[in-house]
Amino acid sequence: MFLLLTSTAHAQVKATGDYLSRMDTDRDGRVSLAEYQDWMSYAFDAMDRDHDGQLSGAELPGGKGKPVSREDHRARIADTFSRQDRNHDGALDSRELAAPPQ
Repeated sequence: MFLLLTSTAHAQVKATGDYLSRMDTDRDGRVSLAEYQDWMSYAFDAMDRDHDGQLSGAELPGGKGKPVSREDHRARIADTFSRQDRNHDGALDSRELAAPPQ
């Protein structure tokens, strides 16, 4: 729901290889869970105007809704990561990044 916002750096990604190169901060050719969560948290960070680690109803799209903590947000991202990690090796390669979560 709140991953709809984009920033300039994230919006300029045009191909799977771009995602891999930008998410893979340690440059090992794979995206770890932490790298994936950090990358996917840009929208949360942009919406958390008071920087308290929680999105209040007022900070959510539409200005209402149940509050969402950073921990809840990262747990949802971890679930998506797990579904994309088809070979269950704890990292995503370019093929897994290109495929939708199962």
